[in-house]
Amino acid sequence: MPKCRPIRKCSRPIWEATMREQQHLLEVSNLNGWYGESHVLHGMTFNVGAGEIVTLLGRNGAGKTTTLRAIMGVVRKRRGAITYKGSDIISLPQHKVPWLGIGYVPEERGIFATLNVLENLMLPPVTQSGGMGIDDIYQLFPNLRGRDQTPGTRLSGGEQQMLAIARILRTGADFILLDEPTEGLAPVIVEEIAASLQVLKQRGLTIVLVEQNLRFAASIADRHYVVEQGVVVDEIANEVLPASMDRLNSYLGV
Repeated sequence: MPKCRPIRKCSRPIWEATMREQQHLLEVSNLNGWYGESHVLHGMTFNVGAGEIVTLLGRNGAGKTTTLRAIMGVVRKRRGAITYKGSDIISLPQHKVPWLGIGYVPEERGIFATLNVLENLMLPPVTQSGGMGIDDIYQLFPNLRGRDQTPGTRLSGGEQQMLAIARILRTGADFILLDEPTEGLAPVIVEEIAASLQVLKQRGLTIVLVEQNLRFAASIADRHYVVEQGVVVDEIANEVLPASMDRLNSYLGV
């Protein structure tokens, strides 16, 4: 009989678990990662289905950001398996990973101070067809409309985050790794980013989200993986999150 793959005991119907098995876009299996001699990831194992928004939750230093960087090949000292669309990509050179349609929006955003908004948007190459045009981007992020000639670092923090996401969407990436997108942002901007991510999900994009704002994560995500000391220790479906808060708080210490 088919079984759920997550660590915790399966609480979803068998047919739903089987459907997810058939739709895994990304599978990370026993992933270990190092910064120099520092062993940070200790067997990360999780999967992401096509069209899902999945979050990695955990305390600071748990290995969440390192996991995203390992998927992108930024962390070069790795062991384990990272399978995307059925192919193991862990041996790929770092510069080839974006050409698979995987985009990475780092926590620091990476806005170029010497470039204006339009130049920041146009800088990355198109990696595959289907990327969003400028008009579509401005419809998704109306705060950026009319700011073409504004230096990127003259934008507010929220606008810089929108620009960082928009820059990846223009490339055609349809699998987005998004690191702490709401950190330090005003609640109204957080709501706007949540609405934008929901639109992207409706368009069929897949998102892996590292996030400390649990309320934000719960408003958009399908599932949550809890990370401790570089390994997934639990998985919680979003629909049962309210009933699982005691368990989650025991992990997060909130």
